[in-house]
Amino acid sequence: MNKPDYLRSFQQLKLIACSHFDLIMVLADKLPELLGFSKDLASLEPASKIQLKVLAEEMQAISKGLEKVLQELSLSENDGPVSENFRKALKEFLHYAEAEVRSLASLYSGVGRNVDALIVYFGEDPAKCPFEHVVSTLLNFVRLFNRAHEENCKQLELERKKANKEDSTEKLKKTPLQILEHLEHMPIKSGING
Repeated sequence: MNKPDYLRSFQQLKLIACSHFDLIMVLADKLPELLGFSKDLASLEPASKIQLKVLAEEMQAISKGLEKVLQELSLSENDGPVSENFRKALKEFLHYAEAEVRSLASLYSGVGRNVDALIVYFGEDPAKCPFEHVVSTLLNFVRLFNRAHEENCKQLELERKKANKEDSTEKLKKTPLQILEHLEHMPIKSGING
């Protein structure tokens, strides 16, 4: 069974973070300012909790709700003067609500375009690769990258400590004779100012 394109390409991203500790080491050495890229993606975790299907359902429910309010206003026209205050309040509400729903629909449409652009940016087809997969894969990549970087830092610290310990051990291994010979070659400073 063939894996979808988005799974293959995102698995490649995971491999970079998992198995290329050396890549991260080179990056740390040559471009250390890039190691904090995850801070630029602070909204990635909250974005991973967004479900576009739920947003679409909520947008549709809001639109249907507004249609029902419009129908209620139309039906109240037949009620005569009894519903005059109700119609007045409903018209004021609709004036405000219609503008808000138009604004919300515009924002929702913009989200859709941005999601598609993000998916295309990562070389995938928006029709085949859902937003949730893209964001969760990116979030996993960032986590793996950060974990690999932390492990590299720990490894470097351990190596530094080991080197310091070996240096200390080497100094302790010198015999008193070697220390005296070393001292003989040092210039003697006089405490007399002259």
